[in-house]
Amino acid sequence: MSFSEDFELLLRARYPLIYIPTCEEERVEVAIAACAKKQGNRGIYIWDFVDGYQGNPNDAGFGRRNPLQALELVEKIAASAKAIFILRDFHRFLEDAGVSRKLKNLARLLKSQPKNLVILSPRIAIPEELSEVITVLEFHLPTAPEIKAEVERLSAATGKSLEGKVLDEVVRSCLGLSMERIRRVLARAIATHGELRPEDVELVLEEKRQTIRQTQILEFYPATENISDVGGLDNLKDWLLLRGGAFSERARQYGLPHPRGLLLVGIQGTGKSLMAKAIAHHWHLPLLRLDVGRLFGGLVGESESRTRQMIQLAEALSPCVLWIDEIDKAFSGVDGKGDAGTSNRVFGTFITWLAEKTSPVFVVATANNIQTLPAEMLRKGRFDEIFFVGLPTQEERKAIFAVHLSRLRPHNIKNYDLDRLAYETPDFSGAEIEQSLIEAMHIGFSQNRDFTIDDILEAASQIVPLARTAQEQIQFLQEWAAAGKARLASKHSSLSCIIQSQFR
Repeated sequence: MSFSEDFELLLRARYPLIYIPTCEEERVEVAIAACAKKQGNRGIYIWDFVDGYQGNPNDAGFGRRNPLQALELVEKIAASAKAIFILRDFHRFLEDAGVSRKLKNLARLLKSQPKNLVILSPRIAIPEELSEVITVLEFHLPTAPEIKAEVERLSAATGKSLEGKVLDEVVRSCLGLSMERIRRVLARAIATHGELRPEDVELVLEEKRQTIRQTQILEFYPATENISDVGGLDNLKDWLLLRGGAFSERARQYGLPHPRGLLLVGIQGTGKSLMAKAIAHHWHLPLLRLDVGRLFGGLVGESESRTRQMIQLAEALSPCVLWIDEIDKAFSGVDGKGDAGTSNRVFGTFITWLAEKTSPVFVVATANNIQTLPAEMLRKGRFDEIFFVGLPTQEERKAIFAVHLSRLRPHNIKNYDLDRLAYETPDFSGAEIEQSLIEAMHIGFSQNRDFTIDDILEAASQIVPLARTAQEQIQFLQEWAAAGKARLASKHSSLSCIIQSQFR
């Protein structure tokens, strides 16, 4: 159901207190006014702390700087009068004992009257004592048809219309922004050169990055890595290449659902995060990075509100890749102990969304310690597939050396014996191989010469690989994968080579 349909239903059902978390006051008030007109032309009274009630000459200024007095107007209006009272930023006063008690009294009174109180707030902050009488109604960001209508209106004002393909590109780039931000950035584009142009998409994207930065939940992450920059992991690459066109309109017409996502489980430093970046770049999708720790706030209900905000923003920016790094650390304590069940509620909201989402948000989650992940996360339906990323084989180590040396020394890569380097670095992860090259460069630079294969081998001999320091944890992961709990990201000759990894 749309917001208007939901809101009209609550009006007819006489829900007394409706809480709408949104930053788009103007847009939601227009939507409420349209609903009020359909519902027998209900009167609308709008209050804010500075100016009191506005719009109605008889009550202009009433309740100025007095939230308790603002609520008293509800009882002054005739009991039979159909009315909607919109209270802006009223969440700031809900903790007040007098305001809280008055709202409870009004909730009881309004069950028998055609009046409704609507609280507008940029976030959800509902005290526990009011949770039973307040109903939260989501007001979503503008949809593609709404944005298209606004873009066409602004474009028509310039006397020039946008072509179909350019119009669709501008509309797609505006998804995830509030209507106010869309109008502002498009007005800036028109003021610059008198019309809307295809290159104005970059202005919209910069505004989108600014929006994401302000939420402090998601991060617009630049993805410049190619699939070819990742050495090995051939099974995973084949799986991704097979789904390269799954976000296209042609795929929808074929009947294919949007890909849901991947869970990459494995040893630290084996390229899981690098693969997340490469996926976004290969599919030409924006990459959003979620720091799950930012979802948790100190106020009651704030964590749940941030989780919903994250989901809403990710879906509005779709199609996109949502990257969640080290998800095992984020949700390792979902038993709810010590935080009044907040972690449990956030986790529940998140995995429910993973299972039920229909939007083209491709989630790439990485995890190092499978033992700390809740069982619900591993259930089929949350992700399309779970891949195990293990230590690279000798052939994969050769490929990883080739990738790095092609970038560091593209003109004289033949001076390095890749087969020997791969052979001499057993149980090295991709990160440890990269570190050995950096250390070799330091050796060569300190002696005013280029680094050699001997420098690389010398540097590698000084590195103690994780395969030795975390042997038990790695062996558990390998045996877990060999038991068929996950698909293998690499093309091994047999499953036994995972269990029988050599630890030196």
